[in-house]
Amino acid sequence: MSEPSDQKSPPAPAGSVLEVFLIFLRLGLTSFGGPVAHLAYFREAFVERRRWLTDKAYTDLVALCQFLPGPASSQVGMALGLHRAGAGGMLAAWVAFTLPSAALMIAFAYGVTAAGDLAEAGWVQGLKAAAVAVVAHAVLGMAKTMTPDAARATIAALAAGAVLLFPHPLVLVAAIAAAGLIGLVWLRPEPQTRTAEDAFAVSIPRWASWTAIGGFFLLLAGLPLLIWAGAAGPATVADTFYRAGALVFGGGHVVLPLLQAETVETGVVDPDVFLAGYGAAQAMPGPLFSFAGFLGAAPDAGGTDGLLGGVIALVAIFLPGALLIIGCLRYWERLRYNNTAQRALLGFNAGVVGILGAALYDPVFTVGVLEVGTPALIIAVLAFVALNSWKVPAWAVVLAAGLAGWVLL
Repeated sequence: MSEPSDQKSPPAPAGSVLEVFLIFLRLGLTSFGGPVAHLAYFREAFVERRRWLTDKAYTDLVALCQFLPGPASSQVGMALGLHRAGAGGMLAAWVAFTLPSAALMIAFAYGVTAAGDLAEAGWVQGLKAAAVAVVAHAVLGMAKTMTPDAARATIAALAAGAVLLFPHPLVLVAAIAAAGLIGLVWLRPEPQTRTAEDAFAVSIPRWASWTAIGGFFLLLAGLPLLIWAGAAGPATVADTFYRAGALVFGGGHVVLPLLQAETVETGVVDPDVFLAGYGAAQAMPGPLFSFAGFLGAAPDAGGTDGLLGGVIALVAIFLPGALLIIGCLRYWERLRYNNTAQRALLGFNAGVVGILGAALYDPVFTVGVLEVGTPALIIAVLAFVALNSWKVPAWAVVLAAGLAGWVLL
């Protein structure tokens, strides 16, 4: 893609690496509920409270990350860290958001049965109810901005219906693509120009973008060749989890069948160990991809168990998504202001709202409320009022809901 001669350099990052690390560490400790909930927590933290970016810029970013393979919420977090504090901010955002759950999952691998089944604990049920409120608050706010007219509301409804009727990760990607195509054909917005308010500037040299894209494909093809040539131990673990991170769309629970096929069905991890780790992962904040840390640290995990195996698995499963973010963001900022791309992007954004709305019902509401009962519904409603009407920070709502669940459920 050619570089326009009048392209201005993006402004320098406006924050510090430490600032990014501390904010994402708190999110990593309190963001329960899976990837859709994480996107809601991020919106509350960075759009509403800190105003690092506008709703339009945030939704455009979410649309991109939903379309790329890898963990969408973690990719959004990496992009926000890159936007705020450069490459160091990107690394800080990933480490801080992933560290709490990763450390707990690796520790759990050393004593698989010690904690029992955490998924049904009362405090965990309270946290799931809080996730319902956080996601509902985010979907409502995004809908007001991204689906303000009948045409875009219809696109959102169609995307939600498709995902609910055919719950498959490829349907999710197809729904976003179809929403963009409908927007391209149907929507006729006024041409938009770049504004400082809606900008999402990142400082990525051209060579770094193309190196990242090349590295993504080189590792995807090269790691299996290393295994074929006789490499074992760390290379086996890296190959297994890099492939999982590179070939899954939507992230979260979608990666579990692939991980099961790569570890349980190959005899690397015992089925009971896999299920115990999966149960524990449901009680953890932060990205579900941290489950890779448990599997990499589990006994006999490709011959590299323990802390080393857990760290290799974590880096390998997140690395593809990070490489794609570095490779795409430089060109995404310019593409989203192309007149033709703007029509498609309006459709994409409406589709994202619809998909998040579908996820609000299933699995967020069905798991967080319907499977628990009336007490969980009460906690979810009160949490929504606290967020929407009283403007209580999401982390405080989450902690209060966990305490309420411990007492009531």
